[in-house]
Amino acid sequence: MEVLVQLEVLDVSAVIMDGKAISKEIQTEIADEVSQFVEQSGITPCLAAVLVGDDPASEVYVRNKHRACERAGISSQMHRLPASTSEEELLELIARLNAAEDVHGILIQLPLPASIDTLKVLDAVAPGKDVDAFHPENVGLISQGRPRFLPCTPHGIQQLLDRCGIEVSGKHTVIVGRSDIVGKPMSMLLMAKNSTRGPQAANATVTLCHSRTRNLAEVCRTADVIIAAIGVAKFITADMVKPGAVVVDVGINRTEDGLCGDVDFDAVSQVAGHITPVPGGVGPLTVTMLMYNTLDAAKLTLSGE
Repeated sequence: MEVLVQLEVLDVSAVIMDGKAISKEIQTEIADEVSQFVEQSGITPCLAAVLVGDDPASEVYVRNKHRACERAGISSQMHRLPASTSEEELLELIARLNAAEDVHGILIQLPLPASIDTLKVLDAVAPGKDVDAFHPENVGLISQGRPRFLPCTPHGIQQLLDRCGIEVSGKHTVIVGRSDIVGKPMSMLLMAKNSTRGPQAANATVTLCHSRTRNLAEVCRTADVIIAAIGVAKFITADMVKPGAVVVDVGINRTEDGLCGDVDFDAVSQVAGHITPVPGGVGPLTVTMLMYNTLDAAKLTLSGE
């Protein structure tokens, strides 16, 4: 499948890494594997999503995940709770889902209302059903190089790079942003000795930067690969990028001009060798890797884990 697009007509020198196309490719692979798993085991993988409140963006994300489940042949449940739901009520629902034999993965859609302790809720999800890989037990397993589940966005980025023919082994990767969801786990996946795509998609030399990193632009200019996940619109500018470097934009920022990433796409795309667009880059892969983990969670039920 064609996953790289050269935008010469727009006077852009970088090759665009098409996350939508790669996502469809992986979803087809997952759907085939799900079909085989159901036929052999009689078990249909099931993802239960929990949405508290009526945040419009969260509604969109949950709807996209439901559609992805349908395409992959995965069953899905939607548990919508009002914003007035108490922490105790939410924890009771999670306990029921933990005990449900027909539920293999549990997704808590973030953000939760301010009255609810997010970490307490995420910690309440059974590690074997934690398909977002947020539970401390799963994070610890990742850090030791023996993951149960891989965090969806970092795993999607790893898939994206390798399927676009970009080898990170031995290369300098700079990650801008140290969040628990992207930055930290991304560093662990890239530093690992192996990956779901093989050793060429791991074994990188990683520098993890953040808001207090000194001479950030100078550090970024040493990178073969930059992964921007800082949550600031157009933060990565052309003067921060080494000519020919690979730039992955994880950010989704809503501005007056519409959606944009953490990278100044128009300027950086004339310097970088490869770049992801926003939207259509990393986002679709995050949802797809959730399907990947849900299938793995169903497989764990057969092994008794």
